[in-house]
Amino acid sequence: MPATGTRRFDRRHTLPVLSAEEAAARIPNGALVGFSGFTAAGAAKAVPRALAERAKALHAAGDPFRLRVLAGASAGEQIDQVLAEADVIAWRAPFQSAKALRGRINRQECEFVDMHLSHLPNMIEAGFFGDLDVAVVEAVDVTSDGRVYLSTSSGATPSFLRHAKQVIVEVNRYHSKRLWEMHDVAILSPPPHRHPIPINRPLDKLGTPFAAVDPDRIVGVVETNEPDGMPAFSASDEAGLAIGEHIVAFLVEEMRAGRIPREFLPLQAGVGNISNAVMAGLGAHDEVPPFVMYTEVLQDSQIELMRAGKLRGASTSALALSDACMRRVYEDMDFFAPRIVLRPQELANNPEVVRRLGVIGINTVLEMDIYGMANSTHLCGTQLMNGIGGSGDFTRNCYLSILVAPSVAKQGAISTVVPMVSHVDHTEHDVQVLVTEQGLADLRGLGPMERARTIIDTCAHPSYRDLLHGYLGASRMGHFRHDLSECFALHRRLLETGSMLPQ
Repeated sequence: MPATGTRRFDRRHTLPVLSAEEAAARIPNGALVGFSGFTAAGAAKAVPRALAERAKALHAAGDPFRLRVLAGASAGEQIDQVLAEADVIAWRAPFQSAKALRGRINRQECEFVDMHLSHLPNMIEAGFFGDLDVAVVEAVDVTSDGRVYLSTSSGATPSFLRHAKQVIVEVNRYHSKRLWEMHDVAILSPPPHRHPIPINRPLDKLGTPFAAVDPDRIVGVVETNEPDGMPAFSASDEAGLAIGEHIVAFLVEEMRAGRIPREFLPLQAGVGNISNAVMAGLGAHDEVPPFVMYTEVLQDSQIELMRAGKLRGASTSALALSDACMRRVYEDMDFFAPRIVLRPQELANNPEVVRRLGVIGINTVLEMDIYGMANSTHLCGTQLMNGIGGSGDFTRNCYLSILVAPSVAKQGAISTVVPMVSHVDHTEHDVQVLVTEQGLADLRGLGPMERARTIIDTCAHPSYRDLLHGYLGASRMGHFRHDLSECFALHRRLLETGSMLPQ
């Protein structure tokens, strides 16, 4: 298909400029496609919408059109939701958060591979998914010699560019061209030739401010001008604020006891209102010194802490900021550019770096059991919510691993503290601290029965404590006490009656 124009970079070379529809027409049925985006941050926008429209037309004509889809993590409405609604996605990895795609996965209309985010780039490098046919990536600029200056995320995009047979670049004029000042792009060598990662402080850089691609594989450039469309998170509810207060009090006490150094340790926090409540609490506490973050996603609350001087800097893989907050960052890049490092997820979530820096990780779960197992991904063991994301990368390797959830959901019909989790994402070997609005359970050094009683008495909602203690007392003796005929009684009751509480 002829290009609609050309994009000139110097006197010798041009790259073809395509419409989104022309670019979409170059992606064949059955292709494995890697889209940029880590959340909606830096996600490709125009080409996915054009792919959805193309698919609708082909399906109406009786022709097949489905794709195997990769992105760094979830990829926003413009990829997962739009493509799922058009029945484009036949297979997806490693994470998602779109309602339409979730429904298709749970109806077995789409295969989903739930993965630790740090594993994805290595899987691509090793070719475990087969050939990557096309990469569709967002950038603020691209040069004729193959330098791609990424926008608001890095994610797995550098690996997509390295391995895709064909590359389509969406050049988004909305974003600041100065984003290159934040990016630190490096791809690790494959084993056994991999060297130690020279990140000794969270803001250390080791790579280049751009991703590289063979320019002969760039089939076209699509011009766009639109924000990421990240919504601002709503204010934390009472449970979230209480969880934040428990965590802040715990970290301050750890610092007083000398188990956290006086200069503090790098923090990682997952996405959501509870994370924002924790950040606000740390920012307001006089005893908490200015700190740094080594995390995978940066949110509005952290930008406000940075402006206030409480957050000295942050390493991340994505600027998951509301549009209004992003504009404030762009208006003051002299301040923010030196304080933020955007890395590929292979580095942002790297277990070796997380362990060595002594990161304190705070992540949300769906449910926890009385021994400290945690489920981040599946309701009643079968219905996928989003995926494990990066929580396992940090929980297994942090200096302090903290998992949080409200004690109940659905107006008390669901207890998030259960006898046995219906799906295991984080084992008791990895979980050190559990927190609900009821309290904080420090599990370090506790044996199974001590853990069980501490979790029930501290984290469970009062409506469920007697049920949980009763289960524990009636269970078969062993290193772990369980009754395999009753361990999922709360889940069964929920499915049968709509509530875990006895009727």
